[in-house]
Formats: sequence, C-alpha cells, structure tokens
Amino acid sequence: MSRRGLELGEEEGLAQKTLFFTGYAKVPMTLTAAKLYEVIAVAVVVDPETSEILDADCTLATALGRSFFKSLVQGYFLDDGIEGLERRFEERYHGSARRSLITCLHNVYNRYIDYKNKVAVREID
Repeated sequence: MSRRGLELGEEEGLAQKTLFFTGYAKVPMTLTAAKLYEVIAVAVVVDPETSEILDADCTLATALGRSFFKSLVQGYFLDDGIEGLERRFEERYHGSARRSLITCLHNVYNRYIDYKNKVAVREID
C-alpha cells in the first residue's frame, strides 16, 4: 500500500471515494478553547454511497471532548437530515461549546447537500 493510501485512511478500511467536509463556528469566550482558537472546527469523513459519517474530529481542547464528539457523530447518516444529529447534541452534550458544534455540523450538512446537488463549493463559514 502506498504512503498516500495510508494518508487517505485505507489502513482503517475507509473507501477510496470517501468525502471530507468541514464546518467552523465562533467559540464562546468562556471556553478553554477560546484561549487557543477564535473558531472551533469540525471535520467529518462521509461515505458518499450511504451518507454515513465514518470518522469525525473537532478542535475541542480536551481529548475526552473530542472523543465524545466523535461518538455522537460517527455512524450518523446525513441523508436522515441534520435534525437527528442536532437532537443528539442537545440531549447528550452539555459542554459550553454545544451551540458552536451544532453550528459547525449545520455547515457540514449544508456542504454535503451542496455536494449531492452538484453545487460548487461555497464559502459558508
């Protein structure tokens, strides 16, 4: 396997045609992350055939926060709409970054819908 293949996630069994989407939002000044970043970033890898989020990451300051974020997002099908994912965060994520993370996920979802509708990439962040 090529080094490039490893960088694209083949070691994790991800399909070569997976998609990468990002979303950004301003961070509340009360967060620890605000000391490090002005915005919070979210990134997801999506299977274009099923719309399933295969992997996810964010710029929360703690490893536990990033891990919990991933557990809420991974396995979600974007074709089910953003409401279910938003509901997961409203019910289970009680950190100060909840609104920011939801905003980021809305940006990811909008980019995914644009991709499905073959709309050119736009700057929505």
